[in-house]
Parts: sequence; C-alpha cells; structure tokens
Amino acid sequence: MPLSLRRWEFSRLPGWAEDSPAAAFDAFCRSARRALETAPYKPGSLGLTHGDFEPAFKAALALKDRGSADETTIRAFFEDRFYPFELCSDDLRGLVTGYYEPEIEVCDEPGEKFRYPFLRKPEHLVKVPDPARPPPGIPEGHAYMLERDGRFEVCPDRREIEAGAFDGMGLEIAWASSRVDVFFAHVQGCARLHGSGRPVRRITYDGKSGHPFTGIGRLLVNAGEIAADEISMASIRAWLARHPGRADELMRQNRSFIFFREADVDDLRLGPVAAAKVPLEPGRSMAVDKHIHTFGTPIFVSVPDLEDFDAPGPFARLMVAQDTGTAIVGPARGDLFAGSGPQAGDKAGAINNRASFFVLAPKSSDLARRTAS
Repeated sequence: MPLSLRRWEFSRLPGWAEDSPAAAFDAFCRSARRALETAPYKPGSLGLTHGDFEPAFKAALALKDRGSADETTIRAFFEDRFYPFELCSDDLRGLVTGYYEPEIEVCDEPGEKFRYPFLRKPEHLVKVPDPARPPPGIPEGHAYMLERDGRFEVCPDRREIEAGAFDGMGLEIAWASSRVDVFFAHVQGCARLHGSGRPVRRITYDGKSGHPFTGIGRLLVNAGEIAADEISMASIRAWLARHPGRADELMRQNRSFIFFREADVDDLRLGPVAAAKVPLEPGRSMAVDKHIHTFGTPIFVSVPDLEDFDAPGPFARLMVAQDTGTAIVGPARGDLFAGSGPQAGDKAGAINNRASFFVLAPKSSDLARRTAS
C-alpha cells in the first residue's frame, strides 16, 4: 500500500491549539531519558533515528530539569523542533482502539473461589529468531517456542495450558476468581493485583505461547452474535456473562496465551513499563507498529467522533509512541492507553474509531528534509 507523508502547519492541525500537552511532554521526557542514558530506540521503517531525536531529547530534559515549563512553553517546544506530517494514502484509513491496566482481586493460594492462575514464563520458552523462517517443526509466524536439550517444540496453546500443560512447575503468580478477568488481562498484557493482605502489585507481559492472536470480538461479529457497529470490550464481556456455557470455548479460540512477570508499582498514577521500557502515561502513551514507528515519537491523533477522555469535545491529543501489540499493524494504527482501573476500562473498551495520525518529525531529520513542502 503506497504511503505518503503530507506536511502540515501546526496552526492547521484540528485541536492542536486546544490540547494541553504537559502530560505528553512528561511522557516524551521519560523516553528521552531512557534513550539517552540507557539505550537508543531501534528506528522503524519511517526512518526516524535516535540521531534525529537526540537534540530534541536533550532540549526536553533541560527544559524539564528547569521546572518552569508551562503549557505555552511546551507547545512552543514541539512547534520549534518538529514538523507534523500526516500519514496519507488512497487506501489508508487510520484506526484507533484503546487498552488499559485492569485491577483484579487475587489470592496467593488456590481455593474454591480463586481457581484461575496468572502464570510466569517457563524457563525453556524462547523467542523464535525469525518467525518467517522458523526451525523445523515450528509453524511459520510463531513468535515463541519451547527449547529442550537443543530441540525445538511448539508451545502448548491456551486450551492445553488451561488443561494443565504447565502444572507442577511452580509458575503460578496468583489466582483470580474469574477466567474472563484473566483472559482480558492477557489481552491487555498487564494488570494490577489486589488481595492476600499485600500491597498493590503489578504483572506485565513477559512472553506468550507463540500462537497467533485471534480477536474473539471478530469471531462474535462473524457469527452474527454481536453487530459490527456494537462490538466493544463491554459488549464482549456482556456476551460472555450471558453465555457461560460457551464462554470458555470461545476464549480458547484465541490460542495465544500470555505469561507475566511481577513488577513494582512505583507510581500509582502511571501505567506499567511497556515495550519502550518506560512507564505508560495515562491518556498520552500509545501502542504503535514498532516495525514502522520509532519509540519516543510524538504523534498527534485526531478522532472527530471520539469524546476526549477528560474534557468535552472531540479527541485531539499529542500522544507518544511507547508500546506495541500483536494487533497493532500498519502506519496509521494506534492503541491508546487509557490508564488503570475500571473507569479506564470503560474508556478503553469503547474506542474503535477512524482517526488521522500526524507524525512529529524533527526538523533536521532526513524524513523532514525529503518531504518538506
């Protein structure tokens, strides 16, 4: 699909002047500090490199450290150092969805109520180096596999794992009372756990079975169970609650199974540390296709028929590329991180909208020089 980048002026971006970019600036600074002090981000196919961002990263941190940046100063920072480019194509229709960090009551020991475990990654689960050219015996497209004594095996899928494929290995982190809650934590790739008299703790993605992800919402639409224009996280949950005898079988159609690791909750306001290795900023961090976009890239997102998270009016926000996901494929595809807890879940579950994406490219980058009007 041919893709072009059309240069815009900030003054013409719908909603740019009304946006409050302070939280996006904070998110950008976290990526800047990580890229400068720990390791640069790998560039995506759009071609934005660490070298392109480095001057803006340093300037952002200097501004942050002075502690006096108001919204006017922050907006001027982005306008002075970046050009916005709309992702354009005759066939390209931008799409945004939403995700969040569920909060789930758990117990450290299994019981009559708490029967559904969150599992750690097995030690012998390894990444497939090139899913397009996997080792013999591993299907093409599988991202993970089991390695035993130098031999490779397909990892059990969701059905097999729920039937006990890894029982007795001590992989259980905690047990929940609802298989549906566990399933949606798998879909989100994270959760906050409450209970057992312990402080709030977090689990976050650490690997998967390797089987391709299958969205059960699409299965319900294809089966005529839910209308396409009514599909959402809330409508899927409602269907599962109404059909308990069919729920497990439907969820097992998504053969991808997620393994977690435990992580501290250093700041209850922020989300989990995600693919870009920084905590997610509620309402400002976005999952993108990492093969196309470079983590840390500011992207302005305009969604005319989506209500803004915090104010009346359409969604038009500066976001920062700080996560990725199996279903997030293509240049104009984003997954908005709505935050943690049930209210964030209500916001995230209702998002499935067409959108316009404007990548903010550093003015000195090759991409900006090639496409500047």
